[in-house]
Amino acid sequence: MAAIVTDQFRIANANNFVDSVLDANNSYYVFLGLSNPGETGSPVGFGRTTTWGDTPSTPPSPVDNQQYLSHYRNTALFGKKLNSSNVRRVVRKVTWTVNTRYDMYRHDYSGSNKSPNAQSARLYDSNYFVVNKDFRVYICLQNGSHGPIESLGSNLTGNNSQDEPTFTDLEPSAAGVSNDGYIWKYLFTISPSDIIKFDSTEYIVLPNDWATSTDFQIQSIRDAGDSTVNNNQIKTVYIADGGKGVYTTGTYDIKGDGTGAKVNIEVDTSGSITKATVVAGGSGYTFGIVDFQHASNTTIPAGDQAKLIPIIPPSRGHGYDVYTELGSDRVLVYSRFDDSTKDFPTDTKFAQIGIVKNPEKYNSKTIYTANEYSSLGAIKLVQSYTGTPVVGAAISQTTANGEARGYIASYDTETKVLKYYQDRSRAFANTTDQTDSVNTSSTANIVSFASTTANIEGNISAGVDIAFSGITTTIGDKQVSLGVTFSGGVSDPEINKNTGDVIYIDNRSLVTRDSRQKEDVKIILEF
Repeated sequence: MAAIVTDQFRIANANNFVDSVLDANNSYYVFLGLSNPGETGSPVGFGRTTTWGDTPSTPPSPVDNQQYLSHYRNTALFGKKLNSSNVRRVVRKVTWTVNTRYDMYRHDYSGSNKSPNAQSARLYDSNYFVVNKDFRVYICLQNGSHGPIESLGSNLTGNNSQDEPTFTDLEPSAAGVSNDGYIWKYLFTISPSDIIKFDSTEYIVLPNDWATSTDFQIQSIRDAGDSTVNNNQIKTVYIADGGKGVYTTGTYDIKGDGTGAKVNIEVDTSGSITKATVVAGGSGYTFGIVDFQHASNTTIPAGDQAKLIPIIPPSRGHGYDVYTELGSDRVLVYSRFDDSTKDFPTDTKFAQIGIVKNPEKYNSKTIYTANEYSSLGAIKLVQSYTGTPVVGAAISQTTANGEARGYIASYDTETKVLKYYQDRSRAFANTTDQTDSVNTSSTANIVSFASTTANIEGNISAGVDIAFSGITTTIGDKQVSLGVTFSGGVSDPEINKNTGDVIYIDNRSLVTRDSRQKEDVKIILEF
């Protein structure tokens, strides 16, 4: 049986995702991870490759199974919470350009009725909306196109647009005086804060909470588009065929499943319709037919019948629901990582970016809710030892419970705090699977680090500052927050790394962080 997943399903899923992020019962985080993805000549272990180092070829595609999802969580470094200020619906960016021909909004594009210019079977793949130089967004309700008209011929693709729309009126209007045939409907202006965070060469960002926003501009556009109040649903009647012979200038009703719409037509000397202007938009229409009030015995010769198509807006009217009107089935997520907190060490590297939903607090079943987290364990080393730990290097300890093993994710030379993660790579003895090894007895279990000497790759042996407890340390005459709380020189991660749903993962070329740079992460989710 033939079936499709509709555009509206994808738009609904995008809306549902945004609503889920904004739900106070949920915690979504963007995280950075995998500080040692591998390099030529080094044992790389599970989830890494020898071509994924500082100068890699194309990073491997992420694997979507339970094994790898656990690995993404285990090698994560830190995360930042998403909220209403950093998640937005987006649509393709179509920038208004002079002498460009745009498609008009129509509700009936299909495989057999493609948009004339984009040649698309989908409205949402057609270039029927634009953003201007002032970040104002408009839809095209008329582009000068029409079917055969006795005195004018046919213009099926419309005209080149000459006048950039700049107005902010509530009603559709021409943009200038060139008579290019374009009628534009103003929708909204992208806010300066959204421009800074979300603007890109590919996407237009849409406001959040369109249906409930109390912003005066949005509310005005939304209310003006509510045809149940304003009785102004239909804005355009397209002349698919002007007909001839029996048509006269006048105002006619638009019949259908709605009420109240009327169109005024003008005809030439042959009785061919040359202009159709909606004078009352009505409400409640999902289809419409112009009633020319022919007598029941009227005979219209074959080929002389006019065909006028009332263009039906989405929902109640243009501007009432911009998510449906513009087809917003994508969501842009923004996050910035800087040096504002010790949770985000600047001496680390990362090769993965992800989104995780509802991780739990460490040693708890409570969902973590703070604005950021460190998913790394940490030990505070004593002040004096020989050598400098390197990010990506292996680290181990001999503890009462066995050998603890991990990889260095960060080392702060000022505070002497070393952060690490533990994943299955070293449990697999630096292989990528469960092949039998003589070291299985000593390496297969994950053992927690403790308050004892750390052995660091590069022949570094450093003691743990077992006398240190707390969240701050004193360096010279200043007090420094470490971001996590230590006990006996050891700190646990802030989240339970075995929890949370990884809903997005992206493998990237290895990025080295620096205190002089900030990472702006923009993720496009397509539904």
